[in-house]
Order: sequence, then C-alpha cells, then structure tokens
Amino acid sequence: MRLSNEFLTTRLCNVSAVVAVDAELEDSSVDDVGRTEDVIVSQWRDVAVDERNQLRDQFDEILRPLGLKTKLVVVEKSNSIALFFLCLTLSAIMSLRDQWRSQQLRDVVQKLLTFLSGGAARVKRLAWPACDYERCLEFFKSLQGELMILS
Repeated sequence: MRLSNEFLTTRLCNVSAVVAVDAELEDSSVDDVGRTEDVIVSQWRDVAVDERNQLRDQFDEILRPLGLKTKLVVVEKSNSIALFFLCLTLSAIMSLRDQWRSQQLRDVVQKLLTFLSGGAARVKRLAWPACDYERCLEFFKSLQGELMILS
C-alpha cells in the first residue's frame, strides 16, 4: 500500500460584490454639470485616500446609514457620476437595495454629491438596474454552503 502526502483542506474565503449605481445630476441645480462632476470626482479622491483629511469626519457621517458592511470604493465620471459600493455580505446587498427602494440611498448620494461639489448639486436620477442586483444575489447565493477543496 502506497501512502500519499496529499491532504484535503478547507479554506474560508472572504467574498464580496461590487454594486454600481449611476447618479445623474439635475441640470438646473448647477451651472455646468460636466465641471461639477469633475469637482465631485476630484474631491472624492482627496477625501477617500487621506484618512487625516479635515473633511473625513463629515464624509464618514454622510455614509454612516450604509452600514459597516458596505463601503463606497470608487466615484468616477462616466455619462454621469458612477458610484461603486463594495458589499461584504449578502445582507449588505439586500440592505442597500432596500435603501435604494425607499429612496434613502438617493438621500445619502444626494448629501454626498452636495458635500463633494461644495454646492447644491441635486440628483435627478439614481439608477441601479434590477438585473445587476439579481446578479449580486445569485453570486452570493451560489457560494452559500460551498467549501473550497484544495489538494
């Protein structure tokens, strides 16, 4: 009988999903939408990367309603303002969707964009397609109870 040195092990993996939300600014709320979007993205970069930034406490307070398992990781300019949230759990995704449905997420994004723009930038439309939400749900559900076997 031959002995093998192969061992089966299980490893716990951290899994997260990125949620992309699109915020379109109200044209009448700013002088120049394109310039305002540039200011928002520039301010985001300054505040997001510098923990010591004097505006960081206000920034964190605005995002507090999202919870501890959801982080805003990217704000960038596309055809509007694209916000990318990192959801660390299935319940975080479901909570974010509940906030989206109840308009609470819109309120958070509105406060954030107003804060970052330094003015009264209003959100005209906040889009998060149902198919993207369903894809995130399926991703997490497919991993529930699944173990990684390494040999």
